[in-house]
Amino acid sequence: MNKGIAVAGTTVLDILYPIQGFPRPGELTNIVGDMSRSTGGCMCNDIMDLAALDPSLPLTALGRVGMDEAGDYMLSRLRACPGINLDQVVRAGTTSFTLVMADEVSKQRSFYYCKGASADFCEADIDWDALQADILHVGYILLLDALDAPDEECGTKLARLLRTAKSRGVQTSVDVVTAPGERSRRVVPPALKYTDYCVVNEAEAQAITGVPLLDGAGRLLRANVPDALGALKEMGVARWAVVHCPEGGFGLDENGAYVEVPGLILPPGYIKGSVGAGDAFCSGVLYAAWRGQDLREAIELGTAAAACSLSQPDATSGMRDHAGAMALYRELR
Repeated sequence: MNKGIAVAGTTVLDILYPIQGFPRPGELTNIVGDMSRSTGGCMCNDIMDLAALDPSLPLTALGRVGMDEAGDYMLSRLRACPGINLDQVVRAGTTSFTLVMADEVSKQRSFYYCKGASADFCEADIDWDALQADILHVGYILLLDALDAPDEECGTKLARLLRTAKSRGVQTSVDVVTAPGERSRRVVPPALKYTDYCVVNEAEAQAITGVPLLDGAGRLLRANVPDALGALKEMGVARWAVVHCPEGGFGLDENGAYVEVPGLILPPGYIKGSVGAGDAFCSGVLYAAWRGQDLREAIELGTAAAACSLSQPDATSGMRDHAGAMALYRELR
């Protein structure tokens, strides 16, 4: 493969507030540092991580940003990265944004999302004849209103888009956000019929498949992971179904072989934020797929990329190049 990777979908301005614990309803918590902003959302996070992993990798951005200062900021950050073609980014409306409350105590975060322009991203925004890509990655399902909409023939508009990509010889990949199981099981499966690579976390896999992966205390039900992966494959995932969580990365490859890679044990104080770790993991898997590596190597790189991301409070600035990410993986393994 030599055409590179296209990344499509949510394009979001993250406005980050560090806080001292999450308050209960009616209570107060302290903001303990300065507000900061950064690019966020699937399109920005994944494509910027890929550009950092390999500055020579051809990349194409597909999405919508607003006709506002926030949109100017988003595009300026993307232009600063090597290899990203922005010709197919549409400007319309107001830029989507997320208020991110990042707890300095637990290192967890909560999100308050304003849909904005990203919700209107649709297949008509893509010039298929001009698109040069070996893999098209789209996310996040359940936040892309126009693509989550029903389609009489394919189930959803995103499923139709992915079918078009595959008909043009482009491999496809998807990511989702965590949402109630009923909506996940209704909206996500149609897209999986036209998906080569599906990379999701344990809560998302549980919501999509209905296979229990978390107990009442939020602990991973490891014995159920192969069943969840098998369910994703039965829904149509053609090559790799992957589930990631702090305990490790798990997958079924194109031949149905099961792969499990343990999570890394990070030093005390290492984690500065987790806002982009899932996207970083996905980017590592996608890059390995583009390079022709096998699923075990892909999950190892995804694990390494996630560890890089965790070293910084924003979504992308912790990413290293491929060699640096794997050096960190070997150091922490």
